[in-house]
Amino acid sequence: MDTIKKSFEESIKVKQEILDGDCLNSIARMGKVICESIRGGGKLLLCGNGGSAADAQHLAAELLVRLRPMNNRQAIPAIALAMDPSTFTATGNDFSFESLFERMVQAFGRPGDVLLGISTSGKSENVNLACIAARAIGMPVLAFTGSGGGKMLGLVD
Repeated sequence: MDTIKKSFEESIKVKQEILDGDCLNSIARMGKVICESIRGGGKLLLCGNGGSAADAQHLAAELLVRLRPMNNRQAIPAIALAMDPSTFTATGNDFSFESLFERMVQAFGRPGDVLLGISTSGKSENVNLACIAARAIGMPVLAFTGSGGGKMLGLVD
């Protein structure tokens, strides 16, 4: 029971820190960038590894489908890049796992689209290379990260 209680207390603490700090303003600014892109005909590309890949997939699905139960809006073009095992294994075999998301951004990203990288450490090389590729195309680059942001912090808008 103590472990469960501690988990809930930590969740509450994190949410309170978001409300009290600058994080809420950052999230609002990110939302504005994404909305401007979508209104201009752009799309949102999302990438991450492991649990961050799952977060990217979940967010993309919510934007594409509904987000809220009674929300019958148009689909929002959002693509989670961590969806295709054949592409993963081919890229890893022929190039490197580190270049996976970079190549996908080069293939699918266009100026005015937005990349959202998700990395707990900010040190995921494949996500960081995707950020560099997106900037080269002229895409705004956003991130959800922790642990001080790592290398990723210097690669995002």
